Amino acid sequence: MKDEIIAKLEKRLGRLHARLRLGVEADHEAQVFGQGINYFHFENLPWSHAVIRVCLIVAGIYGRGRRNAARVDVKTNDIRSKKIPATFDEYTVLQLSDLHADMSEEAMKCIQAILPGLQYDICVLTGDYRAHTFGPYEPALESISRVCSKISKPVYGVLGNHDTIRMLPDLEQMGIQMLLNECVVIERDSARIHLAGIDDAHFYRADNIEKAASDIPPQEFSILLSHTPEVYQQAAHAEFDVLLSGHTHGGQICLPGGIPITLDSVLPRHMGSGAWTYHEMQGYTSVGAGSSVVPARFNCPPEITLHRLRAMSRLSPRKDERGYAV
Repeated sequence: MKDEIIAKLEKRLGRLHARLRLGVEADHEAQVFGQGINYFHFENLPWSHAVIRVCLIVAGIYGRGRRNAARVDVKTNDIRSKKIPATFDEYTVLQLSDLHADMSEEAMKCIQAILPGLQYDICVLTGDYRAHTFGPYEPALESISRVCSKISKPVYGVLGNHDTIRMLPDLEQMGIQMLLNECVVIERDSARIHLAGIDDAHFYRADNIEKAASDIPPQEFSILLSHTPEVYQQAAHAEFDVLLSGHTHGGQICLPGGIPITLDSVLPRHMGSGAWTYHEMQGYTSVGAGSSVVPARFNCPPEITLHRLRAMSRLSPRKDERGYAV
């Protein structure tokens, strides 16, 4: 089975990408933590989960945190650009991120109940399907499969720092078109936009934005999927119009007012959740639908997000009280 998966990955990704990703994963599993933008990863310490859980239990708030983590909000975000073709006005992209499905079963059940009532044109998954960064991944795939059965196609995805490349064949068999330093053209009538995705940039360092963007004409609207928003500078200079990401969980356990204690990311804190801009690029960092380390959240509810494209040429000008455009 191992050789069969390797053969599939080499055929799908090319020998170099497959061997690179598998090699780094093997090194990671041997030493539990290392090789990332941040060398030290607290989440990879075997005792960290138990320590945090015990602290929350002793404080008497663990149950509340679990209930918070099970209630998934539906957020909306408008993306306005003059480069969006008129035929793509109100085109809607559903984003699910950081499912950590084998740890976040209650949140997954909530998502499955929500999905049939949503209207969208495509769905994108921005990585971290499994709870741990090493070990078995079959339970996560089983849970993801149940979620995917409720998602309307087409679905596109990228891998995160918790995901092994060995998951790729099964994810694509579920109907998710994975984008690993690749780009697809989405057409509507005679117009088109571009959707690109990169392999994990936070831990495995297998991203290649240049390759993903190489066939995108600069005058045409483009969206980049990345698990981590830490590539915001490279994405903006590569002339992407939008960056959709996750990874940060918005802090997950936050102070009142949603102030994160840590984001485990190298980026400005205002980019740690929600909508933001950098130069000409718009970004959105999802706080995620699942939970990491412990299935508990405080002052940072889980979310799935509906991004609505708005063609600037189709927007009605704002008018004053006399009816004049302002």
